[in-house]
Amino acid sequence: MARRTSSGLLHLSEGPIDLLIKAKGEAWAVERAEDAARLRFEGLLGELVAELGWLRRPLGKTPPPLQGPIARRMAEAAWPYRDAFVTPMVAVAGAVAEAVLCATVQAAPLRRAFVNNGGDIALHLTASEHLDIGVIRAPEAFAMAELARPEAFVRIDAKSPVRGIATSGRHGRSFSLGIADAVTVLARTAAGADAAATMIANAVDLDDPAIRRRPACELDPDSDLGEISVVVDVGALDEMKIAAALRRGRERAEALIERGLIEGALLSLHGRWESVGAQAKDALALARTEDRPRQVSSNP
Repeated sequence: MARRTSSGLLHLSEGPIDLLIKAKGEAWAVERAEDAARLRFEGLLGELVAELGWLRRPLGKTPPPLQGPIARRMAEAAWPYRDAFVTPMVAVAGAVAEAVLCATVQAAPLRRAFVNNGGDIALHLTASEHLDIGVIRAPEAFAMAELARPEAFVRIDAKSPVRGIATSGRHGRSFSLGIADAVTVLARTAAGADAAATMIANAVDLDDPAIRRRPACELDPDSDLGEISVVVDVGALDEMKIAAALRRGRERAEALIERGLIEGALLSLHGRWESVGAQAKDALALARTEDRPRQVSSNP
């Protein structure tokens, strides 16, 4: 499906892939860029399905023999986390967004562009351009009309190294091993942000009777997580337990910043919000306005 949204974005959708695309530039350049996005999107899902066996297989000591550029990018983004259970699927949404964005910016000179794949966003910014990314603490509430407003914004400008934003957590489209409501990651690439968001969200965790888990395969027989237990519900937790779980996630995020894998992260659990990294900390102080260019990273 390809259509124009009421707000002027190009909407491309097939199966589980759902993209919102916006390009800014001369009219002819935007038209050419959008044509390139449509062309790149055609057959993209089939390209991934052709290598699904390898993409769902846990990474080992050697990189998997993947052929497609998106599949290889997924494995590359997942590779730093191979000391734990991880498959290239951890970066699929971000890698798809990157691939389509690359096609748009190679087709024509654009001042600004983004591809939003269900909350995982790839950015292109030139001098003097910026984009404000709306973030929320409880993605499951975003569908409610009265709550469908971001609670803070992360401003990304051309001087920032950030070109990818992704959100993961137990309310997202994929299963989570942790209890975070949401973890939004800022990174140099969308695929890198996607993988890191999942791993940090998994780290926000603790053992408690209020947390219910089930094997992933019982919820989805096709899940690449197999019999690994995933979180299905989180009951009431006291402040000490919330703080302990967030501390584990914060420590993981800080370690990834040290390794140069991410630039920052926002973590939320039961109404409590924490930030890691200078640019993420600034997000909590960035006031809302109605006229700023923006997109939402929430994994709805």
